[in-house]
Amino acid sequence: MQKIEFAKSSQSTIGVEWEIALVNRESADLCSVAEKILDQLKEDAGLSSEDEHPTVKPELLMNTVEIVTGVHNTVAEAAQELRTNVRMLNEVAAKHGVDLYSAGSHPFAAPISQPVTDKERYANLIDRTQWWGRQMVIYGIHVHVGLDDRDKALPITDGLINYQPHFQALSASSPYWGGEDTGYASQRALMFQQLPTAGIPFHFDSWSEYEAYVADMLHTGVIDDISEIRWDVRPVNRLGTVEMRICDGMSSLEDISAITALTQCLVHDMSMAIEAGYKVPVMPAWYRVENKWRAARYGLDAIIILNAQGDEMLVTDHLRAEVKRLAPVAEQLGCPDELQGIVRLIERGAEYQLQRNTFVASGGDFKAVVQENVARMKAV
Repeated sequence: MQKIEFAKSSQSTIGVEWEIALVNRESADLCSVAEKILDQLKEDAGLSSEDEHPTVKPELLMNTVEIVTGVHNTVAEAAQELRTNVRMLNEVAAKHGVDLYSAGSHPFAAPISQPVTDKERYANLIDRTQWWGRQMVIYGIHVHVGLDDRDKALPITDGLINYQPHFQALSASSPYWGGEDTGYASQRALMFQQLPTAGIPFHFDSWSEYEAYVADMLHTGVIDDISEIRWDVRPVNRLGTVEMRICDGMSSLEDISAITALTQCLVHDMSMAIEAGYKVPVMPAWYRVENKWRAARYGLDAIIILNAQGDEMLVTDHLRAEVKRLAPVAEQLGCPDELQGIVRLIERGAEYQLQRNTFVASGGDFKAVVQENVARMKAV
């Protein structure tokens, strides 16, 4: 069995990935011009078309780009890099009559008709997954947090899954799909898990058990590379991080900063607890699945299961309590205001609620829903 080396990282450093859709300024529909935008960005940066842009990357669909930060110590630093790159991307997109949009899904675009980026790994994904793969017109926020010890990776993966419903509810922004209200706060959450190796991770008692799982997946052809394990939370061995991939796309940098701060604080808190000899509790698998569904369905109104004993609480009440509990950790990490952004988000409402409010206020105009999102992206 091949050993999986886990890179050494500085504890609790962070990086953020922000998936962004490109929409036509006039119609507000998705616009498959990522290649033109990326070529323009490369030209502006003095790069050749064969080079990869350092901070803006292609994604599965040609209507999507992804902004990727470097490694940062504080949420404020990561947010500033995101701000700089979104402003740059906005300027280039405007030259092509395109606006930036980020939510878990686009409210009215036809998923099946979206062109796929010309890369072998994307072609293989679509070939294998067929109809489900062609439905993946979804966008997310991913947060990496550095770990200084490989043996923390799997317990913290379990620990972040305990908070799956919290992140799902806060970021939920995909109530609409193909011009229809799904009745869910996050359609993306349930759509993405249709892919093989996506969804809630398995629990492993040891790193060697995880290595055996990966070896089995490679041997049986389920995956060709470890990066094709697309769990909602996963260890990333090449970076030495745990990656939180639960969240729907978000159009507010303040909200992204709040989510990043909560992730960083939870990981740091769990890391310190592990060093002190504490074991991160593992929720029963059926509770983990149920919590994900509840948050995807009800968003901030979800009543979630807190522990193996089946105790329950309204997710927003638990979030407020966690923000208070983690306040000293946030002070230590330099993100107290960003962590308080969780409370501000709750009080304002999550984006799925904003979208529904706009839809009603506009008399049922999906274009208005997109335009409001675009306005937030321009205000970054």
